[in-house]
Amino acid sequence: MPEDRSVDWQQRVATFARRHDLLYDPAIHALDLVSEVGEVAKEVLLTTDYGRRAPQFRPELADELGDVLYSLLALTEACGVDANIALSDALEKYERRLTEQRRAGSK
Repeated sequence: MPEDRSVDWQQRVATFARRHDLLYDPAIHALDLVSEVGEVAKEVLLTTDYGRRAPQFRPELADELGDVLYSLLALTEACGVDANIALSDALEKYERRLTEQRRAGSK
């Protein structure tokens, strides 16, 4: 039977973490997230020869991005943050920046 992908991602991660007793404190999840983001950056830099050629991403990138999503959602859960609300707020912030400053990145 196929997995139900309509379930809230944060709830899926929380259920997984409880089932496997992975409810660490936020500091541990933050370190995990930093490590996983580093792995994504490494994969992107290697596949682009540090920005010298067009990206030709390998399947490993999807794995690394999945690890980042897990770590991020575990951190939001450990901190008591609703990931959907946080994402909506971030999108609104970037929308304002695009409208007012013509860029979406951080200041």
